[in-house]
Amino acid sequence: MARLPALLALTLTLALGSVTASSAEEPRSPLRDVVVVGNSADGTVSFLDSRTYENLGSLDVIPDLDEILAGMDPIRRAAYEVVKQQAGGDKFVDDAHLSPDGRTLYVSRGNLGDAAAYDIASGRQLWRTHLDGLKADHAALSPDGSTFVVSAITAAKSQTLDTATGRITGEFPTGTYPHENMYSADGNRIYNMSIGITSLPKALNLLKGTKQVTVADAKTLKVLRKYTFDKGVRPAVITPDEKTMYAQLSYLNGFIEYDLVAGRTVRTIEMPFSAAGAALKPDDYPQNSAHHGMAMNGAGDKLCVAGTIDDYTAVVSRPALTTDGFVHYEPGALPYWSLTAPGGHHCFVTLSHRDEVSVVDYRTAKEVARVKVGDFPQRERAGKVAEAALPGLDR
Repeated sequence: MARLPALLALTLTLALGSVTASSAEEPRSPLRDVVVVGNSADGTVSFLDSRTYENLGSLDVIPDLDEILAGMDPIRRAAYEVVKQQAGGDKFVDDAHLSPDGRTLYVSRGNLGDAAAYDIASGRQLWRTHLDGLKADHAALSPDGSTFVVSAITAAKSQTLDTATGRITGEFPTGTYPHENMYSADGNRIYNMSIGITSLPKALNLLKGTKQVTVADAKTLKVLRKYTFDKGVRPAVITPDEKTMYAQLSYLNGFIEYDLVAGRTVRTIEMPFSAAGAALKPDDYPQNSAHHGMAMNGAGDKLCVAGTIDDYTAVVSRPALTTDGFVHYEPGALPYWSLTAPGGHHCFVTLSHRDEVSVVDYRTAKEVARVKVGDFPQRERAGKVAEAALPGLDR
């Protein structure tokens, strides 16, 4: 019994020590809903408050550009210049995603052919990984934030990276020129859309390669299914039950409704041409895209369609696929991507030639805000940023 007081004292000491250690842990920073916008030409990412539409600032994601260019051998530099020419100039930010804790930004860096991670608060590059081939394209982040999937476009594969280290952990084969990657709603599958060789004219479509949707197991990366198309598969949305896909195709001034169970196109929706869009030849479409940008609202009953060559955004109701209304932009605005913001009621559309983002209300099919961003905004992603990291942004 003499040991009992000592044992109780030891237990109390350990318990108090545990409480002290727990209270000493760094408190979690509050998170803010944002839309991150990749400004492709100037190599920055803008952070927009998804509710107030305020531009909170931007992060430079090519601080090592001069070092990378200086380190290229003549062959690699020549290849870089070819990719740059085909892309229509410097395209440094192809895609960007935020970590679940809102402190890290992951970027696929287009013409540099790599992916990189940045600490938002300090702007410090955490890692950089060169992918296979010459160009890095669309990317997706796993729901748990552990895996970054990037299209290695000239290597015809999607590669997965460990977000903690940047180490390449796997890959799966795709069609020719893999483009968009997306996770299924449950996170168990990865969908990849390939677009074919965009530098070839429409008349040589058969030589553009395999245009397909590739479905891979998110854990094993085993290819589960392929859907083949006669034209490149551009931006798409997939219903949570994975039964239906709405997709834009190369050269199509509209989109298709595709039955993923039966593997067939159910409907082709042709959208109206603007006068400027109708005057263009298909080979003049930007990267073969007539329309490039699709999103679905939170309720799942409306689509937001970017009419790239037509300079408008259309809100379309499903399942009837009737058009609720259009937001018409200035000539040459180049609407190039659509994203549903947190909350599910607003669609953010990049206007690449105006360096702006248009905010469209799904319920009214009206523009409610216009936000200035960086040079040639293109891809956007929704996420959360830590309030404590915001002072690290450039304003």
